[in-house]
Amino acid sequence: MKYVLGFDGGGTKTECVVMDTEKTVRARGSSGASNPTRVGFGGALAAVCEAARWATQEAQVSLEEVAGLCAGLAGTAATEAARKMKKLLTEEFPGKLVHVCTDQQLTLEAAGEGPVIVLLAGTGSFAVGRDIQGRIARVGGHGPLLGDEGSAYDIGRRAAIAAFREYDRSGATTESGAKILQELRMNDWHELQTLVHAAPDDVFPKIFPLVGKSADEGDAGAREILQLAAAELAGLVKDLVDRLELRGERFLLVKSGGTVHRSRYFDEQVDQRLRDVAPKAEFGTLAVTAAEAAAHIALRMLANEGTERSARGEA
Repeated sequence: MKYVLGFDGGGTKTECVVMDTEKTVRARGSSGASNPTRVGFGGALAAVCEAARWATQEAQVSLEEVAGLCAGLAGTAATEAARKMKKLLTEEFPGKLVHVCTDQQLTLEAAGEGPVIVLLAGTGSFAVGRDIQGRIARVGGHGPLLGDEGSAYDIGRRAAIAAFREYDRSGATTESGAKILQELRMNDWHELQTLVHAAPDDVFPKIFPLVGKSADEGDAGAREILQLAAAELAGLVKDLVDRLELRGERFLLVKSGGTVHRSRYFDEQVDQRLRDVAPKAEFGTLAVTAAEAAAHIALRMLANEGTERSARGEA
């Protein structure tokens, strides 16, 4: 029996599945962030390898039994980034078929056939879609300096800014500010400021759950932040609906990512705005997980290699 590995990696975590040639998931593993633009290529490689180690151990499968892998990683849209990541993975997994693609490609693979738009709101944010003719386009996904509007990073950053401003204005830490410091195990605002400048990815996404919980409890400031985030996410979908000329068409609309189903209030705000910009869309879910979609791609690679070998008359 041959096996493949499928990876879904982003700015917060990496998921790996071990799948056999019958498309049965044998085990899953997870690790930290593997977006090379956020953690570097060495960090991304380490996270992928750690997730693979946990998954293969759970499946009781040795690397010698793994024939190929597909890694769908955020931050690999640029050709050079994908090439470098593939080189590192090929060196780490010698003798295996290796494919690297973006998390956005995985998202469409996981959505199945037909016209679809997937809105991903996790550490970062983007919308990717396919029209009736199969044409693919995306909006967003440019990282925290150029976008990621409505993401956990963006929401956490806005909440931290609001807390800092209130502290500067009054000299006192608000209740929400105290919760932020407690969640991040910071003693004071100076310590938090130092960490933000050194490693913002270790700060802002972790604040999002606090904002979501506060909004669910009726906090006006948290609700204002989430209302803005919901409008920005809907804006990504609107732009994609216009580009793919889907406004008058029925299509599948999927929400995905780490901010989904974490706050009742935020979910309601996002859904309301999505219905405004995509009135004919049918809300649904991904057919498989992104990591499973990556494994399916790896299985197709194996099948294609076998076909090519047969055509060449090789064993």
